[in-house]
Amino acid sequence: MRASFVLSEVLTGLRRNVTMTVAMILTTAVSLATLGGGLLFVRMIDKTQDLYLDVLQVSVNLVDDVSANDKDCAQELCTDLRSSLESDPAVESVTFENRDAAFERFKRVFRAQPELVKLTRPESLPASFHVKLKQPDRPEVIAQVYTNKPGVKGITDQNKFLEEFFSLLNQVRNLAFFIALVMAVAALLLISNTVQVSAYTRRTEVGIMRLVGATRWYTQLPFLLEAVVTGLVGALVAVGLLVGFKVWFLDSVLGDLVSRGVIGSVEALDIVFVAPWLLLTAVGISAITGYVTLRLYVRT
Repeated sequence: MRASFVLSEVLTGLRRNVTMTVAMILTTAVSLATLGGGLLFVRMIDKTQDLYLDVLQVSVNLVDDVSANDKDCAQELCTDLRSSLESDPAVESVTFENRDAAFERFKRVFRAQPELVKLTRPESLPASFHVKLKQPDRPEVIAQVYTNKPGVKGITDQNKFLEEFFSLLNQVRNLAFFIALVMAVAALLLISNTVQVSAYTRRTEVGIMRLVGATRWYTQLPFLLEAVVTGLVGALVAVGLLVGFKVWFLDSVLGDLVSRGVIGSVEALDIVFVAPWLLLTAVGISAITGYVTLRLYVRT
C-alpha cells in the first residue's frame, strides 16, 4: 500500500469537506475539553479533601461552668477530660482553647462581617478541646465515647460543615461530565456524517479502484484516517482550551482561594496527566465510529 497515495486522499477529503471538518474539530474539542475539565475537577476535589483532612478536627465543647471558671484547664473536671482524650488511641493531638481565645478566633474568621462580631459576646462561645484524629474520616469515634462525658456540652464535627461544600463541587463535576456526554454524541454524529459525505463525493474514483483490484480495506483507509486526524486535532485544541481555562479562570479567578488553602490547586502537571487520555479517547472514538460507519452505511 502506497503511503503517499493514502496521505493525499486524506488531505483531499479534509479540504473537500472543510466546513464539516471544522465543525467536527470544534465539536470534538468542546466535548473533550469539557471531559478534561471534569477530570481536572476530580483532581481538584481530591486535593481539596486531602487539604482539609490534614487540618480537620473535632471540637469537644465544654459546659458553661468550665468555660467561665477554668480558663487554663486546671480544675479536675477539665484535666480529667483532657487526659482521657490524650490517652485515646484514636487521637493524634489535643489543643485546649478557652472562651477568650475562641472569641478572638471568631473575630478573625468573621472580620468581614463587623455587625455579626458586634452582636456576639464572649459568653456565647464555649471553651473547647480541638481534637485531631489519626483517622480524620472517622469522627464518630469521638462522638460515641465523649458525648455524655461529665463536662462535655457537645461535639462539633467539622466534617459536617464540609459535606455541602464537597457536594457542590461534585455537582459541578457531574454537570461537566453530562455536558461532555451530550457533546460527545454530537461529535459521533458529525464523524459519521463526515465519513459518509466524504465517501459519497469520491464514490466514482473508489469504484474504479475496486474494479482494478483494490481491496475494501485499501479504499476505506483514507476515510478512516480522516476521522482519526480530525479527532486528533480536536483533542489538541481541547488541551489548548484546558491550558487557557487554567490560566484565565483557575489561576486568576480562584488563585486567591488556592493561596489561602480554601481549595486545592490544579497544576500544569494535572493537565499533562489528563492530556494523553483525551488524545486516546479522541483517536479511539474517531476510529471506531469511522469504521462502524464504513461497515454499515458505505458500500465501497
